[in-house]
Amino acid sequence: MATIHWFRKGLRLHDNPALLAAIKENHELRPLYILDPWFMTNSRVGVNRWRFFTQSLDDLDNNLRGLGSRLFVIRGTPEEVFLNLFKDWDVQRLTWEVDTEPYACSRDEKIEKLARSHNIEVVCQVGHTLYNTEQIIKANLGKTPLTYQSMQALVSKLGHPPKPVDTLVSLPRGCRLQGEIATDSKFDPPTLAELGVDEGSIEPCLYVGGETEALKRLDKYMERKTWVCRFEKPKTSPNSLQPSTTVLSPYLKFGCLSCRTMYFRLLEVYKNNSHTNPPVSLLGQLLWREFFYTVAAATPNFDHMEGNPVCRQIPWIRDDKLLRAWEYGKTGYPFIDAVMTQLRKEGWIHHLARHVVACFLTRGDLWQPWEDGMKVNVFEELLLDADWSLNAGNWMWLSASAFFHQYFRVYSPIAFGKQTDKHGDYIRKYLPQLCKYPESYIYEPWKAPLSVQKAAGCIIGQDYPRPIVDHDIARKHNLQRMSKAFAAGKNKTSPSSKESAKKRTKK
Repeated sequence: MATIHWFRKGLRLHDNPALLAAIKENHELRPLYILDPWFMTNSRVGVNRWRFFTQSLDDLDNNLRGLGSRLFVIRGTPEEVFLNLFKDWDVQRLTWEVDTEPYACSRDEKIEKLARSHNIEVVCQVGHTLYNTEQIIKANLGKTPLTYQSMQALVSKLGHPPKPVDTLVSLPRGCRLQGEIATDSKFDPPTLAELGVDEGSIEPCLYVGGETEALKRLDKYMERKTWVCRFEKPKTSPNSLQPSTTVLSPYLKFGCLSCRTMYFRLLEVYKNNSHTNPPVSLLGQLLWREFFYTVAAATPNFDHMEGNPVCRQIPWIRDDKLLRAWEYGKTGYPFIDAVMTQLRKEGWIHHLARHVVACFLTRGDLWQPWEDGMKVNVFEELLLDADWSLNAGNWMWLSASAFFHQYFRVYSPIAFGKQTDKHGDYIRKYLPQLCKYPESYIYEPWKAPLSVQKAAGCIIGQDYPRPIVDHDIARKHNLQRMSKAFAAGKNKTSPSSKESAKKRTKK
């Protein structure tokens, strides 16, 4: 007899309630990861995230082998895989961590029904979020909290989330693997080559995937107690040459790091020390994550504008030329282009850098649909920490489509970067063609005299593009557009919005 623990997210041994539930009956444990072809064909995954993913699976496999087990990676649809395994493995129990994303909910409902039809016990446990999102909505009298402040009020009533459960450090004898299956290579984690990635074409790895690295990184930052206590999100640098934040988000996204473990580690650091508070503190960042997960779990079409009840219907106008220039760092605004270059090379950019480029693409300068920045070969593909709920929520926020309504607050693609990097070192790193420009022109190279451009070895309009829009003009025009959209009402689609939708459909 066997128990399957089905890993999806939650790629860890610490604070994994569903994994602990899998060993209660002392049946042979079969830890499983299904390489679902749906994700291979429908999800957008860039090379950096594929690498992080394979590293995370390898690390999990190694950690399980240290306990007398292993990770079984099987290729196929969940329905096909489980139909075979239920018979071949004599499965008595199936456990997994709750996933609130739409595809996952539909998939899990089918698998639970399939398992019960085979008289297999199914155990689902919350582990990817601090709280059960349904519990939060229930505490709000069945309504979804739509502001961070209301979310704070709700969790203050609920109290602290459940404490992390024990780390799986050993397996009961009956749960350990027996026989040749323990070493059968057909169940090994995938290589990058199998996933269609040319490893030689990827930039050097800056952030190694997996639970082992996640816990090391958490320890590293929790040891910096003064830094943790003083952390304020707006006061970190979006263009420092080394990250000015923890870069724990990819580990939280894949579940290599438990958000509850991080939450209670922060409480330990804060204890008896003065510290910053939500929304700007590190603890506040975990609550932002919880907020967007909760809203996304209860909102239809959360990753779309149309049919999304929390999203303002704004008549964006798609222009593929503008989108491509933004996507590939060819807007002519060095700070914007440097950020997009870093994203493509490294798979991670500072949260404030994300704010600037998202604002620039949408309401600030280019008036492009937020859905395109979120999905079309950009954030959803390139970010290591691309997360369905957080990605959609933040794009709606930054485009002033939902949650944030001060649309007149627009990031300057010139002035904002200067606040933390007046010399332009960040630009020089990611846009080496501009590295010889003097400080006075590094953010606005098109203003440099031709003699300066020649001396720098970079002619604007030839070696580096001219600005694709005039920020001052575009900003004023778009403010007028936003004013009209807000006046039209949050959920009423204007005629121009309908026309824009038709154009998008045709394209």
